[in-house]
Amino acid sequence: MILVPVKNLRNAKQRLATMLDSSARTELAHAMVADVLQSIADYDADDVSLVTSDLFALDLANQHRFEVIRDDSNVSETDAIAMATELCASRGVQSTLVVPGDIPLIEAEDIRAIYESAPPNGSVLVPSTDKRGSNAVLRRPAALFPLRFGNDSFIPHLAAAVATNTSCVVLSLSRIGLDIDTPEDLRQLALAPGDKQSQRLARKFVNADERLITVQGTPQPEVAAES
Repeated sequence: MILVPVKNLRNAKQRLATMLDSSARTELAHAMVADVLQSIADYDADDVSLVTSDLFALDLANQHRFEVIRDDSNVSETDAIAMATELCASRGVQSTLVVPGDIPLIEAEDIRAIYESAPPNGSVLVPSTDKRGSNAVLRRPAALFPLRFGNDSFIPHLAAAVATNTSCVVLSLSRIGLDIDTPEDLRQLALAPGDKQSQRLARKFVNADERLITVQGTPQPEVAAES
């Protein structure tokens, strides 16, 4: 089962507030989730559930015919995945692959690489580019160890995986490695090859921001005093 946690997107990406207003951040969050779900749909080889109560995400789930596991509490990604994992385990689901909604460069071949590298019993961790966050986690069996998401989740997840005495594969995938949280992340998304919906938005936002910086940083012409 592929699990995609999506919190309320109206309040998404607060760390981009210095660059984007709330409507622009929501638009970007919508585009990123749409790009992620399209790549998962292109993979088309495992069951998919969105863990969410967000209306935009629910509509996308309906379009792709993905299952929805309702997360009406909308507290955190950690709580949402804990609830969804418990449900999957109770159903006898053999594995869970958690994919966040803010890694828009992900492609079907990246998902395939995760499954192909997965041990029969164990885990696969895909870290963020800075090796601090966990941008995808596969567990087999489905509830092999609990997940705790945040800015520095990779090392705790690695320790938890090793503590299970099962195989743990750390897989670096550059497209999954880029999650979008900061203005610099947004610039990297804009510069990356491709023409995804989120990339088109990123290029628009980055270009607008750079024009604003240029205008604000340009010395104003001096006005000669009249004699």
